[in-house]
Amino acid sequence: MEANVTERLSFFASLYRVDENTELGMWLLYLTIVALAILVFKLGFAKKLPLLKNVVIYAFLILGCTVLTFLGIFLPIAEGLVVAALILIIYKIRLQQEKKSTEA
Repeated sequence: MEANVTERLSFFASLYRVDENTELGMWLLYLTIVALAILVFKLGFAKKLPLLKNVVIYAFLILGCTVLTFLGIFLPIAEGLVVAALILIIYKIRLQQEKKSTEA
């Protein structure tokens, strides 16, 4: 019984062809996950902090994305981050519209 790895890849892993060009595909998947994680963090959780605290937070965020990248080969990690980013973007837009309507 032979396992077909290509069928089990997540969307972004198959998009970046992690099974064919492993090094480039993994780097692209890693950068995608880091960018999406930073976006979700900024949209949902970031507060005004001193520079050093921001550096520490983003360093740990980037380190954590290393683990998420390996999980993201077969699990929909990047896809979940896209959904979270879209929900937070919609929330921010609606919040901004509500503030404008109450000010007017």
